[in-house]
Amino acid sequence: MSSLSPIVLGLDPSLTNFGWGIHDPNKPFGDPLRCIDRGRFQTSSKTLFIGRYVDIRTKLFDLLQEKQIQKIGLEYPVFDNLYSEGMYGLFLYTCEALYDYGADVVFFSPGQIKAHARILLKRPKILGHQWKMEKPDMVEAAKLDTGSKANWNHNEADAYLVARLASRFWQFHGGFITEADLSPLELKQFTEVKQYVRGKKAGSTVKRGILYRENERFFQWSDVKKE
Repeated sequence: MSSLSPIVLGLDPSLTNFGWGIHDPNKPFGDPLRCIDRGRFQTSSKTLFIGRYVDIRTKLFDLLQEKQIQKIGLEYPVFDNLYSEGMYGLFLYTCEALYDYGADVVFFSPGQIKAHARILLKRPKILGHQWKMEKPDMVEAAKLDTGSKANWNHNEADAYLVARLASRFWQFHGGFITEADLSPLELKQFTEVKQYVRGKKAGSTVKRGILYRENERFFQWSDVKKE
């Protein structure tokens, strides 16, 4: 096994501005080279909807071939939100590109990404409630992690922060780091085991951590490609 942790591509799906960012975990915190590259796939609302999906899928596949990145982090859509059906369609086309290329991908919800950014920025609670992370907060978090002075688009910032969190998961999954290296929030998201002591589920155990949910919350499609 290489001593270097894998480079990770983060994706923030959107039909208008599909953000992507590449994170190098081998560079120290605050180093601008932690973000190798970033950008957006843009489509017009005047284009036939299926054409927009196909265009983004093609551009993503081309990016994967160009950058030769095997590990991916993907923000998945939250249902019952505005245009959730359209976002789920885009999510499927995105997954198709990753599957065809043979990448390994882990899924995170928007709330999970924001929780880590909130901690990074040390945002305080207000009247007992968590700080509501807005677009400027996410941009600030990406700039802080990379020590960047440049302007960031918020879609690219979101994608980079997805890559940053996904990198921690893939490092843990690959044995580059151990449970002792994880933050309390990472430990919960990656390894949580829920033991029920009351109600109908009393006595049962549910492994809720992402690490235990292969083919549900993370997929190793590089293995499928090899086969």
